[in-house]
Amino acid sequence: MLLRKIAIARFSRTLGTLVSSGVPILDSLNIVAKTAGNKIVEDAIQNARGSISEGETIAEPLSKASVFPPMVIQMISVGESTGSLDTMLNKIADFYEEEVDTTVATLTSLLEPFLMIFLGGTVGTIVIAMYLPIFQMASAIG
Repeated sequence: MLLRKIAIARFSRTLGTLVSSGVPILDSLNIVAKTAGNKIVEDAIQNARGSISEGETIAEPLSKASVFPPMVIQMISVGESTGSLDTMLNKIADFYEEEVDTTVATLTSLLEPFLMIFLGGTVGTIVIAMYLPIFQMASAIG
């Protein structure tokens, strides 16, 4: 789920930037597919690119791929119909980047107690390994 959110955020941010810069949509989709970082998303974008070159809207082939959530599809559709696709894509990217940050922070906070137990055990083992021979020598002498 986290990797999917990262891929959607990357897709939205890159496509939004390219569209706002004036790059043609088919070229933008080709670039975005190559930079997606996820083979499933890349295949979905390439399939959508083929359908868009035949005259479909962007949202239709992306919804058929079932890779993108309905909210993303609806926002892209609204952006296409209102002429503010780049703004909508940037809003999608902002939303998913915030979701990724929240998920990573949650996973990190769940991992901290286990990390502390592991470090405590490691330090305890090192201390015992250092002092046990000293105690054994002292008991052998005494």
